[in-house]
This record gives sequence, C-alpha cells and structure tokens, in this order.
Amino acid sequence: MKRLSFFAVLCVLTIATLRSAQSSDSRPPCCRPALTNSPPTDGSLYQLETVWTSDVGARVQLGVLQGRIQVMAMFFTQCEYACPILVNDLKRLQAALPEAQRDLVDFVLVSIDSERDTPAVLAEYRTRHHLSAEHWTLLTGRADDVRELAALLGVNYRKNSSGQFAHSNLFVVLDAAGEIIHQQVGLDQDPAAAMAAILKVVKR
Repeated sequence: MKRLSFFAVLCVLTIATLRSAQSSDSRPPCCRPALTNSPPTDGSLYQLETVWTSDVGARVQLGVLQGRIQVMAMFFTQCEYACPILVNDLKRLQAALPEAQRDLVDFVLVSIDSERDTPAVLAEYRTRHHLSAEHWTLLTGRADDVRELAALLGVNYRKNSSGQFAHSNLFVVLDAAGEIIHQQVGLDQDPAAAMAAILKVVKR
C-alpha cells in the first residue's frame, strides 16, 4: 500500500513538473510546436506558405500558430506616432480579458518594414515595450510576403521620403483555425467589441 502511495505521489510530481516546464517556456508562441496539424480551412490565413523570421531568429510559417486565438496587427518599430498607440491598444485588450481566458489568447506583430526591422531590432522592441515571450510573437519577412499578408488583413501602407510609413491602423482577431472573426479599425478604441469576439469563440 505504501509503495502504491509512493508511485502515486511520484506521478503527481512528474505531471506538475511537466506542466511547469510548459508554462515557463521562454520561446514566443511562433517558436513552439503547433497545437494541431489539421489542414487549414478555406478562409484561413494559415494557407499561406510564406516563411517569416521571429525576433529570436527562428524561421516559421504562420500555420505554427494554429490552435489558439491570435490577435494580429501590422506595424514597424520606427513608427513615430500610430504604432505605439496600436501596440498599447493590444496590451489594453490583453489586460481587459478575464483572467481565465487571458492565457488562451496570443498576439502577433508583423513588421511592414522589411529592410530595417531585423530580428535583433524586433527583439529590442519587445524588451522596450515589455511584450512577454509567453504570449507575443514578433515577425519580419520579405517585402512581397508582407504585402500579400497586408492585403489579406485589409492593411494599406506606403513608404514616404523620410522613411516613415503611412499605413492603416487596425488589428484583427483570428480564431483557432486562422480565420478572421473580427477587425477593429482606428486607434485608442474601446476593447469591448474585440473582447466579445474573442470570448465568443473561446467559450465554444
């Protein structure tokens, strides 16, 4: 009987250790194994076969994010006005989510500045803006791939002579399959509508 109790305790400790290791994974969501290998749906962004580079230097496809809710926006690190507000809007949304659901949602920032936003620059941006590796992915890619993704998200952008980009200010919510279920346009908006869209699919 004592032997059985010992093995029961050992199993509990092993499971707890594994869960702790998973929860303390220091890699961003894009650099962990996908939660599902199901084929992308017809409306999924994960049909794209383009390859992106994360701020930790890993080369990934968007499909690796499949299986979790993603909030995605396009930005560039040297943006002087709109992007800091947009990123802050995402942080406000994250903070507004009920604690029980907050851990089920990740955030993705994709740079529109393929020339200057190297992985090292993105890594510095992550640190400066306190974007946790647990729930935030920062990506850069080839200019043509960025343009294709922007078109799918409804983002327009154009570089001016000073090196700044005029761009749409919006973010989208993707369900676990990578389909757009909500688009929020504008800066400094109430996060209630985006939060409602997230909670609707999380509770399914």
